[in-house]
Amino acid sequence: MKRYISELIGTMVLVLFGCGSAAIAGFVLGNLGIAMAFGLSIVAMAYVIGDISGCHINPAVSIGMWIDGRMEIKDLIMYIIFQCIGAIIGIAILAALINSAPSLGGYMATGLGQNGFGAASSVGINLYGALITEIILTFVFVFTVLGVTRSEKTSAVAGIVIGLTLAFVHIMGIPLTGTSVNPARSLAPALFMGGVALEQVWVFIVAPIIGAVLAGLAHKGLYDGE
Repeated sequence: MKRYISELIGTMVLVLFGCGSAAIAGFVLGNLGIAMAFGLSIVAMAYVIGDISGCHINPAVSIGMWIDGRMEIKDLIMYIIFQCIGAIIGIAILAALINSAPSLGGYMATGLGQNGFGAASSVGINLYGALITEIILTFVFVFTVLGVTRSEKTSAVAGIVIGLTLAFVHIMGIPLTGTSVNPARSLAPALFMGGVALEQVWVFIVAPIIGAVLAGLAHKGLYDGE
């Protein structure tokens, strides 16, 4: 149970600070600042809960770990459940904070860091472009996580590498889709925002899962027999 609670807390922190930076101060921070907020959240949590749960805080990472043979199906299911709960708690806290600051106009006006395509994208990327973007970005992220956590030799720097990788995929992805690479991170704001965000959220669940599966298979294939 400690592992599951750790995943809940870690995902809550990631969503609160990552989505919070986009929703509250995105116009000041810019894409690079938002990207760093997501990345630094991973770095912080990796060195706090990494030894307990592995600090997946992302269903896509857990799926990649499962495909690579590092998780049992029971743990995979429980990780995903607690990650989603953590993300929802994080967004609930964020929404409450935003609503307590009248000048922000309420959480519906901020978008809560939601993902989207078409009119919901800064550059108007279409459905197929969004799918491809999220598959590629998630593949790169999960592939990196699997690689850097494979050996104890790199365990000391794993949190930093993973955090920086999350930041750099956000730098490219934010203008396109807002960058998901994490179904729990996308589901939570969509549930609160409803409307277009909820209609489009399937893309940000399906595409990261596909990217994670491809990353898991690629990593397992490359290292099979070693």
